[in-house]
Amino acid sequence: MKLYELNKITEPLKKTEKMPVLFLGHGSPMNALEENEFVRGWREIGKTLPKPNAVLCVSAHWVTRGTLVTAMKKPDTIHDFGGFPRELFEVQYPAPGSPELAEETKNIITKADIRLDEKWGLDHGAWSVIKHLYPEADVPVVEMSLDYYQSPQFHYDLAKELAPLRKKGVLIIGSGNMVHNLSMVDWDKLNTSDFGYDWAIEASEKMRKFILSNDHQQMINYKSQSSAYNLAIPTPEHYLPLLYALALQEKDEKVSLFNDKAVGGSLTMTSVKIDKV
Repeated sequence: MKLYELNKITEPLKKTEKMPVLFLGHGSPMNALEENEFVRGWREIGKTLPKPNAVLCVSAHWVTRGTLVTAMKKPDTIHDFGGFPRELFEVQYPAPGSPELAEETKNIITKADIRLDEKWGLDHGAWSVIKHLYPEADVPVVEMSLDYYQSPQFHYDLAKELAPLRKKGVLIIGSGNMVHNLSMVDWDKLNTSDFGYDWAIEASEKMRKFILSNDHQQMINYKSQSSAYNLAIPTPEHYLPLLYALALQEKDEKVSLFNDKAVGGSLTMTSVKIDKV
């Protein structure tokens, strides 16, 4: 890496226009390699974004006790999955980290005692989608973990404290899936376009309604919804990154959906963009 590029990465984050916010339904790790409508959707949305100073990603695949933030200069590409072709394990996404963003994230959050982490790196919830937004791996990426032992309201409130980062050129991304029940996936129909079980469609339609009407409290209180919701969200880690994105929506901003389809019966790829009107 050239010296001037390194200096750009390590200099303090400067004020910018307010960055958009994304929630990306990441689906299978194979999306890192395949060419399909969802990959094209990420690529197209990437073209609409201002080039960020850095990315802060909240991934479904980093679940911890307490909240951690990656603080190394060169995060590893983590292949946190099994049973896929060798070529997927050979993928590297050598985006730099940003110790400065990690420290700033730690400092602005008061709701939790944020710990800086030097061990984790970038899991596939981050790199498998960010590589389509920034294929040159030239934007620093920091991950923030999900404290599995906290409530949905806690995560929503913590996310609100990240808002100042948007005015320092930080693109905040939640990566998960709104509907995510791997135990009920129809693997034979994983590549069938827009196939969802009735309960998955029901839950997805309700989520879509709440998101587009800015009814965040209903999204926070997902456990008190319906049996369809219970099937759609059997465990919270793929859903919680969505709350991080929604929490950052401000009154003068619009929300739009893309990649809004079901796959394999029990997964949805629905993604969200929050931006100025």
